[in-house]
Amino acid sequence: MKIEQIYTGCLAQGAYYIESKGEVAIIDPLREVKPYINRAKLDDAKIKYIFETHFHADFVSGHVTLSKKTGAPIIFGPNAETNFDAIIAKDGQEFKLGDVTIKVLHTPGHTMESSVFLLRDEKGKDHAIFSGDTLFLGDVGRPDLAQKMGEITERDLAGFLFDSLRNKIMPLADDVIVYPAHGAGSSCGKNLSKETVDTLGNQKKTNYALRANMTKEEFIDEVTEGLLPPPQYFPLNVKMNKEGYDDFDTVLKRSAQALSPDAFEAAANETEAIVLDVRHQDDFAKGHIPRSIFIGLDGSFAPWVGALIADVKQPILLVCPEGREEEAITRLSRVGFDYVIGYLKGGFDAWKKASKEYDTVSSMSANALKDILKKEDVPVFDVRKNGEFLSEHVINANNTPLDYINDHLAEFPDEETFYIHCAGGYRSMIATSILKSRGIHNLIDIKGGFDAIKEAGIKVSDYVCPSTL
Repeated sequence: MKIEQIYTGCLAQGAYYIESKGEVAIIDPLREVKPYINRAKLDDAKIKYIFETHFHADFVSGHVTLSKKTGAPIIFGPNAETNFDAIIAKDGQEFKLGDVTIKVLHTPGHTMESSVFLLRDEKGKDHAIFSGDTLFLGDVGRPDLAQKMGEITERDLAGFLFDSLRNKIMPLADDVIVYPAHGAGSSCGKNLSKETVDTLGNQKKTNYALRANMTKEEFIDEVTEGLLPPPQYFPLNVKMNKEGYDDFDTVLKRSAQALSPDAFEAAANETEAIVLDVRHQDDFAKGHIPRSIFIGLDGSFAPWVGALIADVKQPILLVCPEGREEEAITRLSRVGFDYVIGYLKGGFDAWKKASKEYDTVSSMSANALKDILKKEDVPVFDVRKNGEFLSEHVINANNTPLDYINDHLAEFPDEETFYIHCAGGYRSMIATSILKSRGIHNLIDIKGGFDAIKEAGIKVSDYVCPSTL
């Protein structure tokens, strides 16, 4: 028996490859499926099953394409309804894979069809659970992402999740290995661990949601407390995962259109496409196409695209580092953004050589900001998350989290110069590009963000308890 976790860091997502006696099961595959097919070929094995723990909201799964290419059936847990052929398994149903067995444990709560897959080894011993978004390391799945079903509320779903964990998961032996669908960085939970594999016994000791003496009401209160609104693209990804989608190869062929600067400019002017610049933030600051939006490939690219671009059907024109065009298209497709209409051939250098208009971002070091703050109070805007801001921030700074930057536009000064930062410089450049695209240019980005601010010795506040605000 082989188990491989195929982890994609930018999505904080784990897919799984299980092989026994030449038969393979794939759990929660990503949209581009060649790596799974090629991996099975290396083992001279056949993909027999494709298991989906639930209808994913934060990425488009590869289940539909993988089934087409391999003939393997797609398996969901109870309550799943799809527009394509799938096995809707019963609670407790078992599937034989070589010498091992995979058992379906229906665990509603995160969503109503959510299921955990229990792997039993050659001797019939419980070996591991593939816990999807039911159980993470250090957390559990948020209970507010399921599609509305009558009068069911997030507190109802949290109650279902409590019962699922207590009745299906916690009775399993402590040595059972937990393989979750996500780790730190995912929006599917609140406080996920950076680790991606653990034992169930350790989770029983350390995961707040698995406390043995926890009442159902306590669980519901703690799991639902502090939930931020989910990204706008989540329900759109759920829809694609339920109804189907174009194969990734089709999307890539359609999207990988190299456009000359003139053709790129014409497309930008004649369509409603967003110009998305995915280079490094320092390169964007030095020069970029006016009104383009920066979201760099070297950060949490796909989640930020999903959080900030409302519609997965939004046409997109790409400005990429040369040679990374296919990577950008691939990573956009993972979160359902399939409507790239082309990229700038030759990158931004070609734009400049064609003598096209371009814009820049005014930047400043943290030491320079420190000198200014010694002389006068100036407006500082912190685009980190609220929790980061509450922990520590520049005295008198304004918190305008990047996730909700469009809700804060009226707070930025019309004429007075203001200063903007995040933790390290990535998010503030995204915010800067959005503000500039909306005609707000009286801003200066602080290089290195809050890390540099602290290093420069700028005075920051102590922790502020939310209850005192």
